[in-house]
Amino acid sequence: MASLKPQVACSGDEGGEIVLSEMEVGCGGDEASKGELTEMEMGCSGDGGEPKTCVLEGFGERDLIEALIASLPDIHGDQTSRESATEKFQETLSQYQDQPHLLDPHLEWMVNMLLKLVRSEDCPSSLFHLGFKFLYIICKVRVYKIFIRRLPHEVADVEPVLDSLSKQDPTDTETWSTRYILLLWLSMTCLTPFDLSRLDGNLKSEDGQGREAIMDRILAIAKSYLGVSDGCRLAASVLVSKFMTRPDVLKRRLGDFLDWSLTTISQNNDQSLDSIRVLDGALQSLAMLFQHGKREDLLQHASRVLRCLEEKRLSESSQATLRKLNVKLIQRLGLTYLKPRLAPWRYQRGSRSIASTLLTSQATDSLKEMTQGEEDYDIPEELETVIEHLLVGLKDKETIVRWSAAKGVGRVTGRLPKELADEVVASVLDCFSFQETDTWHGGCLALAELGRRGLLLPSRLTDVVPLIIKALTYDEKRGACSIGSNVRDAACYVCWSFARAYDPKELKPFVSQIASSLLVTTVFDRDVSCRKAASAAFQENVGRQGTFPHGIDIATAADYHAVGIRNHCYLNTSVYIASFPEYTKAMIDHLVVKKVNHWDGAIRELTSKALHNLTPQAPDYMATTVLPQLLNMAVASDLQGGHGAILACAEVTHALYKLGLSTGRTLVDIIPSECVVALKGIHQKLQERNQYRGYGGELMKPAMCRLIEKLSLSKMPFKSDPVITGWQGLIDDTIKTLHLVSSGVKDGLLAAVLCALSALCEEYYQAQPDQADSEKQSVLISQYIEELQSPQLLTRCGSALALGCLPSFMIRSKLKQILDSLSQMHAACLREGRFPEARRDAVRALAQVCMKAGVCADGPPASFLCSENIADVYSVLLDSMDDYTTDSRGDVGAWVREAAMTSLKDVTILVTRTAPEILLPDQVTLMMCRLARQSAEKIDHYRAHAGTIFTQLLHYADPTVPHIPHREELLSIFPQEVKASLNWKAPSQAFPYVTKLLGLPEYQYQTLLGLTVSVGGMTQSTVAASSQSLFDYLRGIQHDRAVLEHFAMDALIKILRENVRNTRIALPFLKMLNQLLSNGCFDVFTSEENHPFCVELLSLCEVVRRSKDVSKLRACIAVYCGLIQFPGEVRKEILYQLLMLICHSFLVIRTTTASLMYEMLLTYDDVVDPEALDDIMNLLSDTNWESEPAILRPTRNQLRDLLGVPMKRPLAQKPTEHS
Repeated sequence: MASLKPQVACSGDEGGEIVLSEMEVGCGGDEASKGELTEMEMGCSGDGGEPKTCVLEGFGERDLIEALIASLPDIHGDQTSRESATEKFQETLSQYQDQPHLLDPHLEWMVNMLLKLVRSEDCPSSLFHLGFKFLYIICKVRVYKIFIRRLPHEVADVEPVLDSLSKQDPTDTETWSTRYILLLWLSMTCLTPFDLSRLDGNLKSEDGQGREAIMDRILAIAKSYLGVSDGCRLAASVLVSKFMTRPDVLKRRLGDFLDWSLTTISQNNDQSLDSIRVLDGALQSLAMLFQHGKREDLLQHASRVLRCLEEKRLSESSQATLRKLNVKLIQRLGLTYLKPRLAPWRYQRGSRSIASTLLTSQATDSLKEMTQGEEDYDIPEELETVIEHLLVGLKDKETIVRWSAAKGVGRVTGRLPKELADEVVASVLDCFSFQETDTWHGGCLALAELGRRGLLLPSRLTDVVPLIIKALTYDEKRGACSIGSNVRDAACYVCWSFARAYDPKELKPFVSQIASSLLVTTVFDRDVSCRKAASAAFQENVGRQGTFPHGIDIATAADYHAVGIRNHCYLNTSVYIASFPEYTKAMIDHLVVKKVNHWDGAIRELTSKALHNLTPQAPDYMATTVLPQLLNMAVASDLQGGHGAILACAEVTHALYKLGLSTGRTLVDIIPSECVVALKGIHQKLQERNQYRGYGGELMKPAMCRLIEKLSLSKMPFKSDPVITGWQGLIDDTIKTLHLVSSGVKDGLLAAVLCALSALCEEYYQAQPDQADSEKQSVLISQYIEELQSPQLLTRCGSALALGCLPSFMIRSKLKQILDSLSQMHAACLREGRFPEARRDAVRALAQVCMKAGVCADGPPASFLCSENIADVYSVLLDSMDDYTTDSRGDVGAWVREAAMTSLKDVTILVTRTAPEILLPDQVTLMMCRLARQSAEKIDHYRAHAGTIFTQLLHYADPTVPHIPHREELLSIFPQEVKASLNWKAPSQAFPYVTKLLGLPEYQYQTLLGLTVSVGGMTQSTVAASSQSLFDYLRGIQHDRAVLEHFAMDALIKILRENVRNTRIALPFLKMLNQLLSNGCFDVFTSEENHPFCVELLSLCEVVRRSKDVSKLRACIAVYCGLIQFPGEVRKEILYQLLMLICHSFLVIRTTTASLMYEMLLTYDDVVDPEALDDIMNLLSDTNWESEPAILRPTRNQLRDLLGVPMKRPLAQKPTEHS
């Protein structure tokens, strides 16, 4: 085994999974372990999720694992127990997937326990495979390169493992893990130093038949598994690499195996799955063979393999895996051509870790030997072909191919003389001359590999750094989007590798560029993976180089977690970084050059806000340099660039205005006069180019509205200027044409229009302070009132909200006209039964107008909310809380109810603060009762909204809201601590409090009305919580018959009486009533014959029974069966109604009635004559109620006689009855 160590070094492999080989550790550079590199790669190319925190300090489940393994002999025969144990074992070990090294001290005893089971002579097949499945789970967590070392590899293990493997079925998909582990185990047994022929003995058996030699058997098995479809193909490749590098096998079988492999490669293609698998196995086995074999043994065969690969032209294959293996094998061939050496010309930074220092003395002699002799390079002609293939691989369309090629370039270059290595570097740099994303990505990966190996000399940094700086912001537009995130990610990896490879003095000339570019990517990149990669690279440079300005402070603020939220990066982190002068202009310039015209509209929006926040860091630069650039971009032909530039102009000018306030300067004093003229002329230029039409309008209109808003807020001196008329025209036209805008833009566009209108009126439509220009006021309000009657829904919505956003001075003297118009529009939409969005916005506008106008108890109704008009306002708002309109979208009336609740709260608090005396008791009572109903309904969001407003109004104390019924009782139900902690969206928390309102007379009816749709609803969690709370309340009043009768007759019956034909209420009511009857909530009434409660319910159910609605009929049947417990004549009437339904024309009603009647008689067996009970039950259970009603009538009549129900003549007006 010790003799295999030089083979690894000679092959140029990086060594094991955890550390690099001794050869690379001795390079003098600070080479990270492969484990560290993997963490960096994960950080650079992750999906943006939060990393798992390494909190495990050791393996703490030894007892559990031992118990699971020890239980295998007892449970292997039971499939359920076997699957449970396997799942538990896998779940336990999977915790260590991120820290597999913690398993190392325990691998040996786990492996030995399992091998002891499978080695037993009387081991059943199920236990055998189960043991190997457990071994595979361990192998998967710890990776096979480490796991394989724990497998026994004595001479005595060769034949048993080989025999076991020979008995396996390669096509059995259930036991592939057994074959996988056996192949790995066999590969370890091949390390035995004895000649395998010694194990053969006499190859002739007793019957004279010849036995196959062990060497041939192993080779045959390896070949057979190289073409399978499962993971055993990899294990077979490992077996080949270990087996074929044995000295005895090399002499006798290497040539034959290579012939077989090359023939297999030549005869198969990538047109079928079987051929692809065979090619994959052959290429993988050759790659591992040339990786682990000695150079002197394989050199003579390298050219033949290379020729075969060239003829096969696998680089043109459509299969990425085959192209990757082709590159991998070619790089191994290239390493075989070159003697293993450490290039004496490589850049050596020196030892920077304890590990490398300790290894220096041990590796000194071997390093001297490997680095001496610059003149004895022997470069074969084939190497040019190898390098050409690797360079082509850097341009492949798949990342796995490019990554393999990049590693190959680094490994091969490390064995070349300086002149040839420089040519390779030059060729890699040529990759950046193409405008192809894949080429740039491959080039970055190759530079990173060259840099971290010390093969990229400092003299090349002047060529490399500008390319990397460009790659950090690489973003190539493709159609409506762009690509390039992988290039930026790889560029971060290059910066990370440079930090570890070079001395600070080498990178000092480039520190400013690299630091600024990394920080720009850290905070402004669109992709979270790139932001985190740049953050990691910056942190690495801060720690390794120590020359980045303010590195520690910035690395702390922009760490891996902080850069995960894009908005936070743009609006907060960027401001902190820009506070350091070294980075301010770089960040601003990047936003202006790269992000203002970004393809993603969200990025352009964020960019404008970021520029607003960055303006205080460099106000003069913004005013004199950035703003003129943005104004030029705003009127350019590029729509996306123009959109972003207009947004940026708006935000920058407003930021400059706010800065001017602190110094006493106006915006005109801060920005150049040319900019003032350009800002004014943007609208005219866009209009001349027709950029407000079509797709351009969807971009430019909201941007222009933002500009209008910000310029108005910035008090630009444009009053009485014609541009104001143009701006107003744009706003009006946008409201009129909202229906022509795509759905994804409407909400944002309308919000921008409203903000622009409000700011424009506030700044430019005042004749005197707080006094409107009467002409403009009349024209504007009349126009919007007229458009409230538009046939277009969105025009109505926009006009209503436009009236609501007007400043108070524009509303004054027009309030009555506005309120009347909004109320009429609301009523018209309600009559038409359409436009719920318009009703919602009318309710919102109504409240907004009242809030703007203010309250004056005795003031004129044309200017203030007063005693004369408050009743009309509350009437509209309270009526809106009864809006239960539904359409194909569902309960669209909920939008109106939500707006009404919010508006009622705002208006009530406003009136309470100013003139509480104008609030009428009836108004407050209705409002609180309807809020109580909404807080008891089934939709979580609206229940939470209503409940929150209910408690806010109850606890409002500045001053208290007058006329709230039962205020003291309510405060005891909802004290301050309950208000703060109650989660109204959780049914289990909300309904126990809601049902307490049933005990308050004013709230009982409305609360029960809301509970009806919750208890009788379809959402299980809501039904369970609400029904249980209702049952608890009713159980609490069972002892008080008067209270219970009041609840039943004055609330419960009243709901059904008023809504018997309203399916929205009637259906859930019947379901709720069935639950109440089933749970004995009215048992106290059953002691009285013909109780009014039952009689009244029966008469109302008669109306429901005439319905054609199947759901209501089925619910009605259940209620009839529940009412049967009430004695008296009503019982006969109930049975009569059920007998009518059992011959209903609807099949489902007949079967449901029969089924429920059967259950009813099982529950209430005292309602019929005991002697007739068996006959009735037999008729109900044995009759086929799916037959036609005419066939079933005799059976129905027989049931009627047995039940003793008198015959009644059916009524002609009851079409659903059949006699």
